[in-house]
Amino acid sequence: MKQEQPMTELESFAIIRNMINAAKTEQKDNGRSWIIWGWLLLSVSLLTVMNLHFAWVEQIYFFWNLFGLFSIALFTFEGIKKLAKKNQDVVRTYYKDLFKLLKVGFFISLAFIILNMNTGLSPYKGFGLLISLYAFWILIYGAVSNFKPSIVAAFICWILAILCLFVKKIEYLMYVHAAAALIGYIIPGYLANKAFKKNI
Repeated sequence: MKQEQPMTELESFAIIRNMINAAKTEQKDNGRSWIIWGWLLLSVSLLTVMNLHFAWVEQIYFFWNLFGLFSIALFTFEGIKKLAKKNQDVVRTYYKDLFKLLKVGFFISLAFIILNMNTGLSPYKGFGLLISLYAFWILIYGAVSNFKPSIVAAFICWILAILCLFVKKIEYLMYVHAAAALIGYIIPGYLANKAFKKNI
């Protein structure tokens, strides 16, 4: 059995410095992913409304299907990129590990709801479930990172999810979904970005 070499004083300090820097920066989010995701959801909702009015394509959910394909490609690319970068993580933290698992759970649940919507679940119930899932993810993020705008946004999104159960037109359903994207992702994303830039 090979004997481990004792660390030098400089190596010990380097490890401690890396851990302190990771702890300082890991809870800071620049909000970009929230902003991008929010604008994509809002755009798809509004494009669906416009398609209802102008009949660009026959299929009502054409833009949602396009968004789904784009999302699958993006997540595949991100997954491959993270696997290639996996060994570069110097410091593993509870926060990082927790969010990795939560992201996996969120996207599995998201895919499950979308699959059900494509196999018979009413869009009114389906979009209500989607917004409710967004709210849950936003609440977890806000609580773990101590970001109050996300916590408030989560509760507003749950109210919007309940509203979906009473909406009887696809157009209005898309407006509710667009509002959830704006309130749940875009506004908190810009607030996080502003706070991040302020703390740089």
